Amino acid sequence: MSSSVPSLEDSLADFDPDALHRPAVALRVDVRENDIELPMHRHRKGQLVLALHGGVTCAVPDGLWMVPPQCAVWIPGGMLHSNRVTANGRVCFLFVETDAASLPDQCCTLAITPLVRELIEHLAALAHLYDVDGPTGRLAAVLLDQLAQMPMENLHLPISAHARLRQIADALTNDPADRSTLAEWGQRVAMSERTLARLVKNETGMTFGRWRQQLHIVIALQRLSAGARVQQVAEDLGYESVTAFITMFKKALGKPPARYFADRQNGHEQ
Repeated sequence: MSSSVPSLEDSLADFDPDALHRPAVALRVDVRENDIELPMHRHRKGQLVLALHGGVTCAVPDGLWMVPPQCAVWIPGGMLHSNRVTANGRVCFLFVETDAASLPDQCCTLAITPLVRELIEHLAALAHLYDVDGPTGRLAAVLLDQLAQMPMENLHLPISAHARLRQIADALTNDPADRSTLAEWGQRVAMSERTLARLVKNETGMTFGRWRQQLHIVIALQRLSAGARVQQVAEDLGYESVTAFITMFKKALGKPPARYFADRQNGHEQ
């Protein structure tokens, strides 16, 4: 079935947000049938990636940011990044002119209220070259004021540029069920357990166990957002039972997976 909403690649092929000198410009796109990953790029403007359905994973040089439904990731202007959208994804991109709003100077995940979501979607349906002093300009100003008040969420996986930690991160991303101990990882990368533990802490701010759990959260959110069953995700991540996985998920995010995603779709705050 065809869609009136353009595909991600088609929408961005001839779209240059930096050429549009407006405080905020929004674009709505969908992915239709295939996962899409845009190559590393950057904009002068800041970019908000809002997941309307499905999920988005944003990669920046020092980490991964997960965007489950009804959340958004904020990417400051000038930051190199790449976005991967799940096959069932529908997203809105909001490009914000430098100094047009009091938004963080670091990449972060934001919880988005139904009001902000509706304002972004409404702006995406309007002409990009609007009158800044007209109705659309006033709507954009309200949107940016509201956006600056959105709370941050801990859906971030720090990734170090250190070669050995990159090696571990790549291995765990490819096989998240790998339950090797820190000592075993140390043997693989030719480091002592103590030295590797110290390196992980210094580079990520987390213990190895906490960092691996955060990786599991990011992967779980990505796969659940794409429509995978909880049982399958638990198996993919190497948990001995669905209950063990749900317990970990609830401890990390405050709710079991089914409630977490149901509340997202219904627009409830955590």
